Order: sequence, then C-alpha cells, then structure tokens
Amino acid sequence: MAQLCVALVAGEASGDILGSGLMRAIKARHPDVRFIGVGGPLMEAEGMQSYFPMERLAVMGLVEVLGRLRELLKRRKLLIEALIDERPDVFIGIDAPDFTLNIELKLRQAGIKTVHYVSPSVWAWRQKRVLKIREGCDLMLTLLPFEARFYEEQGVPVRFVGHPLADTIPLEADRAAARVELGLADGPVVALMPGSRGGEVGRLGALFLDAAQRLRTLVPGVRFVLPCANASRRAQIEQMLEGRELTVQLLDGQSHLALAACDAVLIASGTATLEAMLYKRPMVVAYRLAPLTYWILKRMVKSPYVSLPNLLAQRMLVPELLQDAATSEALASTLAPLVRDGAQQTERFDQIHRTLRRDASNQAADAVLALLKDR
Repeated sequence: MAQLCVALVAGEASGDILGSGLMRAIKARHPDVRFIGVGGPLMEAEGMQSYFPMERLAVMGLVEVLGRLRELLKRRKLLIEALIDERPDVFIGIDAPDFTLNIELKLRQAGIKTVHYVSPSVWAWRQKRVLKIREGCDLMLTLLPFEARFYEEQGVPVRFVGHPLADTIPLEADRAAARVELGLADGPVVALMPGSRGGEVGRLGALFLDAAQRLRTLVPGVRFVLPCANASRRAQIEQMLEGRELTVQLLDGQSHLALAACDAVLIASGTATLEAMLYKRPMVVAYRLAPLTYWILKRMVKSPYVSLPNLLAQRMLVPELLQDAATSEALASTLAPLVRDGAQQTERFDQIHRTLRRDASNQAADAVLALLKDR
C-alpha cells in the first residue's frame, strides 16, 4: 500500500491542539504517514510540513480581516494549487470555516476526499452555509451531539467524535489542591472570566468588576480570581482596577486552575462556558455586543440559547444575562445564591461531561481512515 499522505489546515491555537491530537492518533495506526498543509507549533512537532506560519491565518474581527483580505485570498489560492498538485489522500480543514470550506470545495471537485473537523455554528445562524458544506465535504466531524443531529437532517455525512476538552478535564476536579496552588485560604471564591479578546474585555471587564463589588455585600468574605489570556488583557484589567476598592487576584493564563479553585463563575459566553461546565462549577453567563451587531444577530440567530451548557441540555440550565439585561445588580444578585450552593445547577453537568467524553482524537482518526478504506 502506498504511503498515506494527509493534508490539514488549522487557523488558530485551538485548531492546532485538535490537529496535533488527530495527527498523533493517525500516526499510531499508520506510522509512516506524511502530513502537509498549515499548522502551528503542536502540529509541526507531530511532523507537519507547514507551507507557511499558521499565525498568518489567525485574524479576529471583520475590520482586521478586511485589512488582510488580499493576503488571505492569495494564500488560499496558492494553497489550493499546491494541494491539487500534491494530491493527498485526504484533506482535513480544522475549524476556520471562512478559510477552509472553500478549500474543501475546490479539492473535492478535483477528486480529493475532504473532511471538516469542528462544525461552524450553522445550526444557530447562516444556515444556508450547510449547502456549501454538503457540496464540499465528504465527512463532517462534530464535537457536540446536537450538531450531528442537525447535519443528519440536512443529509451531510457526519460523525460525532466528542470534545477533546471533555477527555482532558477530569470528571472531578480537586478544588482543595487548586486553592493550595493559588495560595487561597478557605472561604467563598468566585472566578471572573470576561473573555480573552480585547473587545470582549472592553465591554465586560468593568461590568464584571462592578458586579464583584456588589457581590461582596451579598456574600461576606468572598474573594475573586481573574485569569488573563495574555499580557495585553492583564494590562487592560489592571487599568480597570485602578481607583477601585476591590482586590482581585490576577492570573497569567491558568483559567483551568481558576475554574478548579472557585465556587462559582461569572463568565462571558463562549468556549469558556463549556470549560466551566466540565469543571462542574455553577455559573452566570453574560454578554454584551455593540448595539447594532446585537440587533442584527438577534434577527439572524435561530437558537433560543447562547451558552454551550444550555445548548447541550436543550433547556435553560444556566442563567444568561445579555445586552441590557447584563447589569451589575442583576449579575451580583443572580450569582450570590450560586456561590452559596450551586448543586441544583451542576447536577446535570456530570451527565453532559460523560456524553462528550469519547476519546475525540481516536474517534476522529477512525472516521477519517474509514473514509479512506477503499483507497
């Protein structure tokens, strides 16, 4: 049998983590496999020959994308040409749908098998994208079960592989050990997680700190930890803390340690809500967008929930305070009872964790190789 050649493209750090896990699992079954495409340091460590640095694809926000659009389109065009020349056995686009779905379509038209790993939020908005996915994709690998149901209804070949975070986060986190590591004494601890991007922290940071100040009167002796995604976010938060009568322990990264140590979380909507759920920590989810963006999305989004715990449970498991409803009073008063006892909220979390814990990288590798079994 000829040597297996697998092409992968990841666009950001989360994709690099998924890609490296998938590559490791494929290598375990095909030790002489060759990997080409675009990946980050973790994928390169597994043997990826990256055509260019992954950082060139990691662009956030509409305005930033417009500034780099010519470069991105040119890179994509050259990448498609290079991959059609190479003719790998399979192409796997990891997340980054605006970049990878187009590549998948062109390669599939050229007779190359294509897989997309991590579903875009088509079930929530821009549902028409599913037509492009059906045309460009031999197989969709989803991290969440409700996504797989959506694709089945739309006639797209799909496999639910589980979520890698559910594999890595223990079913029961050691709160006491995490507190020792952070130097936290006994007593109530709340993690504040206003997001990892500058814009999110700009909209939610001061609001979360206002809520924390109010919470101190409702929960005597409460302390706060806030994991900062990077040095810029830390500087941003430090500036917001100036002149406040509030002590917050800022951490560099270490969001998982903060979640393990705390009693409850005040959190921005996003992947972090899934992490908080896997740590079985009660949470209040908040989000604010620019008013016009919110107005547009409200009309486009088909889903009744925004946070992953509620989407997974298909009911309002955790409170969501969005836009004008996200006031410091409302956040503090909703969070206070959860700090004291959040068991009612968290009892469903364990069940969801077990559903998502499926050894995702191995499941994904099996699904990809099953697609190639007739090669």
